[in-house]
Amino acid sequence: MSGVHVRAFHFISRFIYLVAVLGVSASAAYAAQSSTDVIARGEYLARAGDCIACHTVPGDKLFGGRRPMVTPFGTLYTPNISSDKEYGIGKWTAEQFYTTMHNGRSRDGSLIYPAMPFGSYTKVTRADSDAIFAYLKSVPPVKQRNKPNELRFPYNNRSLLLGWRTLYFHEGEFVPDKSQSTEWNRGAYLVQGLGHCAMCHTAINALGGSSESQAFEGGLIPMQAWYAPSLTSNKEAGLGEWSTEDIEALLRSGVSHRGAVYGPMAEVVFDSLQYLSADDIRAMAVYLKTLPQRTADTSPAPVAAGAGANKTGSQTDHQYQLGSKVYDAQCAICHGGMGRGKPPDFPPLANNQSIQMTSAVNPIRMVLIGGYAPGTALNPAPYGMPPFAQILGDEEIAAVVTFIRTAWGNHGTPVTIKDVNDLRSVPAE
Repeated sequence: MSGVHVRAFHFISRFIYLVAVLGVSASAAYAAQSSTDVIARGEYLARAGDCIACHTVPGDKLFGGRRPMVTPFGTLYTPNISSDKEYGIGKWTAEQFYTTMHNGRSRDGSLIYPAMPFGSYTKVTRADSDAIFAYLKSVPPVKQRNKPNELRFPYNNRSLLLGWRTLYFHEGEFVPDKSQSTEWNRGAYLVQGLGHCAMCHTAINALGGSSESQAFEGGLIPMQAWYAPSLTSNKEAGLGEWSTEDIEALLRSGVSHRGAVYGPMAEVVFDSLQYLSADDIRAMAVYLKTLPQRTADTSPAPVAAGAGANKTGSQTDHQYQLGSKVYDAQCAICHGGMGRGKPPDFPPLANNQSIQMTSAVNPIRMVLIGGYAPGTALNPAPYGMPPFAQILGDEEIAAVVTFIRTAWGNHGTPVTIKDVNDLRSVPAE
């Protein structure tokens, strides 16, 4: 081989080597960027699923678990889902994580109690499940042992869950409705799946299950003494009469001109919904607005009588007059003498669906313990309502709640002193 040929050979060899090195580097960079993108997407989806709310004790390390969930059957403690290999999910595979999300079975095959909303998470796609798993594997490990559940007999026998699953669990990923728009389907996927909205807004029966035929029709949240209103009835929080913009504002900021969120829903907005994109929030609003609106109301209609109040025989003039007096002294400064409020900071009480619902739990709780709308990026300095439990007695609270449920044309029913007393001892959380 001549010198010219040797030099050409070396040049070609080095060129091939450089191309190979650059190709490997580009491939590695692409893989790293792809991994970063998947983790970022997983974090977003974990926010949509509100994983922090259950798996993180407020003020403690992220995803360390051990947050108590009080149920009618005893207390469950959420597991550590950080990347720790001993106590968390550090040794799990993506397949095992998907099985948990999709089928409600843990890594060892054991059945998971339905306090985890796997009945909704089963709709999550494999790609989204894998992204959430990648994100959880990226968070710092929390070396914290899981706390054993404290369930009463026989509910501590997991084999009973087989019967529950037969009745109430329907496995299967979300299937888009081809007759609906892409936006509607995205909203349905988020509301039905990761958002697991039906878990609170559907009544829970004595077995801890719910009926699909009653989905979103509202129900009392067990052990929390908050009522999640129906999203399908215009007599509660039915959204058919709301504008899409008002629904978006409520979901993303916690306040709108139609009202504000308090209690458990405030935590959902704070930990989850405020972080979702404007497009996803709008998609959820579009879907929620199309839920069938059931206008029938089987509760007895209150009888109109005197002074603008709708009174029954059990409601005396004394109670209404006392309630009016308490309202003028404690409430009118914010909500106005005629209950019109100052939206969005101070919600109206006149013609307010949440005030007139059959269940009076929420207004009683608000007067007792007060509450704040969540502090969000779009509502960074929320106005709140102070507690009155230490200022007003049970009779005064019953009177003022009855007053706001029946004044200004409102069609709620009276509440009793016992109603207030039963809720006074319930913890604020």
